Amino acid sequence: MQIFTTTQDLRDFICRFKSQNPAKTIGLVPTMGALHKGHLSLMEESLATCDCSVVSIFVNPTQFGENEDFNQYPRKREADLQVCAKAGVDVVFIPEVHQMYPLDSNLQITFNAPKTMANVLEGKARPGHFNGVLQIVLKLFNLVAPNKAFFGQKDAQQLLIIQKMVQDLFLPLQIVPCPIVRNEEGLALSSRNAYLSQEGIQQALQISASLNAVTKAIMRGIKDSKLLKEIALEVLEGLEVEYFTIVNHALQEMEQIQKDSTLILVAARVEGVRLLDNLWF
Repeated sequence: MQIFTTTQDLRDFICRFKSQNPAKTIGLVPTMGALHKGHLSLMEESLATCDCSVVSIFVNPTQFGENEDFNQYPRKREADLQVCAKAGVDVVFIPEVHQMYPLDSNLQITFNAPKTMANVLEGKARPGHFNGVLQIVLKLFNLVAPNKAFFGQKDAQQLLIIQKMVQDLFLPLQIVPCPIVRNEEGLALSSRNAYLSQEGIQQALQISASLNAVTKAIMRGIKDSKLLKEIALEVLEGLEVEYFTIVNHALQEMEQIQKDSTLILVAARVEGVRLLDNLWF
């Protein structure tokens, strides 16, 4: 496994790899570190389908708001490198901020995520968040020139917006969505779970339980979004729910669910920690 900390070293490696192996493919797994089994599943998918797998570890400042947890976000460099080595990835890119943002903020090229998709749900709670996401993701795409990039479905809105960027800017790569990974009790894995106490983890299980209740209701034939939301909110009682919504893949609310085009999203706070989960239906 090779470890690069500068953009130049990474670019030199990518150029050498492509010139020596023109028919081989590169997979990119972008992460912010604090790696867990969810990230590992993305690496495994890349390793299974690409000839060279690159994992980036970078806590991106431009996607954090002024009052968010950029400085407190968990950073576990050595543990993360061990996870990558054990997984068998080929390259880890772990730069400092000045490597990814070499220009003064007044000189940086910035992005506007699509308004109808970026100003709702997560975007409403975190103004400008998806602009920063697209800024760093496009930088990584340009550095790595991957054939495929792997993103978890847990961050559903992010995944859909990145897919739109690839489509709109004619980027020559495939975005590969990967299923949510959960612990044995059903809690969606997240780096922010580390902030929770054992009691908080038990409370957080209400989130996945609400989606399970909705799944069972759908299987009984209930398709009305209002009724499904009421079922979910009963299960979520006691939590600070920011939203529970049923939308299509353009993030527009739906009155009735439709198979293969529905996304059920929930965001809630437990012990002050903001947690996301969803169901693709």
